[in-house]
Amino acid sequence: MPDAAPPKKLSLFDVTNLVIGAIIGADIYVASSFGAGLLGPFSLVVWVIAGVIAIVIALCFAQCAALIPKVGGPYAYAKEAWGPFAGFTVGWSLWFAEWISLAVFPLAFTRYLMFFLPNLNFAAQVLVKSIFVAFLAITNIVGIKAAGKINDVLTIAKLAPLIFFTIAGVAWMALNSAASASNFSPFSPFGFAGFGSALVLIFWAYAGFEISTIPTEEINEPRKTIPKAVIIGIAIVTIFYLATNTVLFGVRNFGLLANDTAPLASATNGILPAGTIFALIGGGLVGIGALISVAGSDESGMIGTSRLGFALAADGLFPRVFARIHQKFKTPYLSIIIQSVSALVASIVGNLGLLISVSVFFMAIAYLATSASVFTFHKKGLIANDHSRKELIIPALGIAFSLFLISQCTPVQIAVGVLLLLLGVPIYIKYSPKHELTELKQALSSREATLGRVYDQEHVFLAHLILHVKRAYRRARQGNKKADNAASGID
Repeated sequence: MPDAAPPKKLSLFDVTNLVIGAIIGADIYVASSFGAGLLGPFSLVVWVIAGVIAIVIALCFAQCAALIPKVGGPYAYAKEAWGPFAGFTVGWSLWFAEWISLAVFPLAFTRYLMFFLPNLNFAAQVLVKSIFVAFLAITNIVGIKAAGKINDVLTIAKLAPLIFFTIAGVAWMALNSAASASNFSPFSPFGFAGFGSALVLIFWAYAGFEISTIPTEEINEPRKTIPKAVIIGIAIVTIFYLATNTVLFGVRNFGLLANDTAPLASATNGILPAGTIFALIGGGLVGIGALISVAGSDESGMIGTSRLGFALAADGLFPRVFARIHQKFKTPYLSIIIQSVSALVASIVGNLGLLISVSVFFMAIAYLATSASVFTFHKKGLIANDHSRKELIIPALGIAFSLFLISQCTPVQIAVGVLLLLLGVPIYIKYSPKHELTELKQALSSREATLGRVYDQEHVFLAHLILHVKRAYRRARQGNKKADNAASGID
């Protein structure tokens, strides 16, 4: 949490920082090699395309946030537009998307750990995943504040390996320009048949931009600020992703990259003198950074997923067990336990590509509903007529992009997604909202709780560094002003 009390209104910088912090986490470590085996170096273009799609869909969220300033994001928009069942369906989709993401991180953690311990057998991998999930679950149950402080301390440990990798990689590319150039040739060695699959896997790295849907009363001039923050924030993330992956392809052949379980660590190890202490330290630094970042992202994901289950239970749409609060720690402990155990099972039986693709499938359903809800709000007269045509272009593109993401999943991935989606119908029938748990909704929706969740995002990964750069710049300016005033007084 910040040292000072949060401001009453969030500025363009604040909201941009939230967008960046919500997107960038462990994804860059996990998704880096996905496109290499499908498209080769051409996958760099896909990182840009995925960023553009994320901007368009995020702008749809921004429109909805301005029209329906309620906590709950897509769940709240769908419920407002089409009723409780639509809201439940979207909330169910979001819960599954986030729950599946929780299953991704134990897999990713184990893959990077195998950079150091390559001979881990299946039983040992299951043990590692179990310890990983159990540790984070206990951390979240015992107290989010303590977990947040730990995450703040480890922020530099997350960023330092990527900075080291980029600097070392650029230096290697400059000294080995011919070898580096050859790694980009041919630029599209496999054609474009794998474009859709690569886009689905890479787009997962952009998930999280929904942070821009915080209640608009907390933002200064929200109709102007949120769209600008979304565009600037995702543009910065895209540049960051593109730079990291360009260096990655420049220092490591795409054929090797496609088979790497720890791509950034392997690339770092490869560009430093082979068999030396530098190679060991460099690869170890990036590998450890990946482990820390993956753990931090899973920790944040547990918080978000448990709160979404809490929100659905508060609306009477989920079993009450998801809203049960621990008497001592004041956390939804049963929700955390249920999602942690089930995510652990999914991480054991599932593979990385399938889990990520199904997660994107569920996200795309929520994105589709959010984009489509703008048209319903237009019919209800919530959008001024003089702005209607211009403001409907973005949600139309959002619908098209969401449908495209869904269509690019494989039949197996779509079948798994549809099956899990249909499982929600009997749950809705049983727990349809006869009445709401009003006291829980009030706790969830309070202004203080909302601001607390928002400001927690400022301490995530790249956004944390940007925040401190801003503070350092302000201190430097204040120091210069004092020096100038002192000098003027002497004269």
